[in-house]
Amino acid sequence: MKSLFKYFKDIRFWLIFFFIIRLYGITNPPLDVAHNWRQTTVAMVARNYLEFDSRILYPRIDVCGEKSGITGMEFPVLNYIIFLVAKLFGYQHWYGRAINLIISTIGIWFFYKIIRKYLNESHAFASAMLLLGSIWFAYSRKIMPDTFAVSLVFMGIYYGLKYFYEKPVILNIALYTIFMLLGILAKLPMGYFLMVFAIPMLQKSMSLKIKMMFGLVNLAIISTVFWYYFKWVPYLIEHYGLKHFFMGKSIKIGTIEILRNWQSVLEKYYLDSMHITGFLLFLGGCWYAWKFRKTEPITIWILGLCTSVFFILMFKSGETFAIHSYYIVPYTPIMAFVAGFALTKIETKWMYIILSIVLIENIANWQHDFRLKPSYAKFENLEKDLNKYGSRNDLIFVNSKEVPTPLYFAHRKGWSNHNQFVQNPQYVDSLQKLGLKYIVIAKDAFGSQLQLNYNKIDSNDVYDIYKLK
Repeated sequence: MKSLFKYFKDIRFWLIFFFIIRLYGITNPPLDVAHNWRQTTVAMVARNYLEFDSRILYPRIDVCGEKSGITGMEFPVLNYIIFLVAKLFGYQHWYGRAINLIISTIGIWFFYKIIRKYLNESHAFASAMLLLGSIWFAYSRKIMPDTFAVSLVFMGIYYGLKYFYEKPVILNIALYTIFMLLGILAKLPMGYFLMVFAIPMLQKSMSLKIKMMFGLVNLAIISTVFWYYFKWVPYLIEHYGLKHFFMGKSIKIGTIEILRNWQSVLEKYYLDSMHITGFLLFLGGCWYAWKFRKTEPITIWILGLCTSVFFILMFKSGETFAIHSYYIVPYTPIMAFVAGFALTKIETKWMYIILSIVLIENIANWQHDFRLKPSYAKFENLEKDLNKYGSRNDLIFVNSKEVPTPLYFAHRKGWSNHNQFVQNPQYVDSLQKLGLKYIVIAKDAFGSQLQLNYNKIDSNDVYDIYKLK
């Protein structure tokens, strides 16, 4: 019994265990109820690298009408890895899921290693377990760059701290540069984790030479990120005439929107991130961090530094933050870290009991995300149905509002918009002049029922296909 219990106290056992259970449905197409649109956007860029142009700086999407689809977006690190795997094995929808799951699992291992090395084993174990069961439980197996990017940043932080506190050698600073740069490029808000390094940079005992070298490296990282997001992305948008990427709003407008949607914003913290029990534990961790601010100041420093910068990002996002669950993903490790600190201040027996309660609540609330709705799943046949009547070069319109998922499964370029647009003959005529040939009416999933005065050539309980003259 004791030998079995020692495995339960080993984070490697739980990393493997959680990895295995999240393999359930890993080969599912990106038709999850939550954020299928975000996943298909990532996947279509990867597929277009394979089929059109493999230059990494020229990502292209399918929601582009008659245009090339090249546009500015997040630096496509995950997309390009999917492309490289597809180049070797042929394209499959689910590669992004597997890649994200592998990298995100490694990321939590580095998260654990950082806390264990610079604080203690108990805090590291509790924090890593809380992160495993948090919103990461579901989003680490989606074709999305959020947990993927944070994981790369964790790797960067590990080697950056190792450079400061162990060996200021080229290998550590090189690995820090690679992982931190890729992590921030993959998802710009992940740059807020750089605040962690304010602690060693402000320590008087730290060598000035080490600080200067680290400062120069970060200047190079920030310059590269600035060039990509504030020079290259605008260039692509202007040159190819397609805007896709959300770069945030002014602080003033964002603050107004955050205050107007304050209930939805709060839900991101007490529901989406680690659910109610996890959030209460986080609040307890905040209290303990303040109580032990003099004897154990690291927790309060990290909480204060990272939270202040993350709140700026939140206000820059505005109502977008209130709408989308994945915007809380970057802050969840901070919450897990602080909540883990609370668990270290109670008896070991109660630590495991409370940890179990939090994990059970979180996993129970995310298990639905591992299954597909039948009405969603049938869209996997859309390409096959369209192939009966035309070619992949045909442009289509789908009444899926702003959701690109049906276009991705149609494996065609075109437009997606609301019903009232396709009901307007002048609008349809204008698209015909640009090359529109087929209209797909999504009935329940993604769109709503609609009858058009065009030639209906195919129909099922999920969508209708119309051919224009």
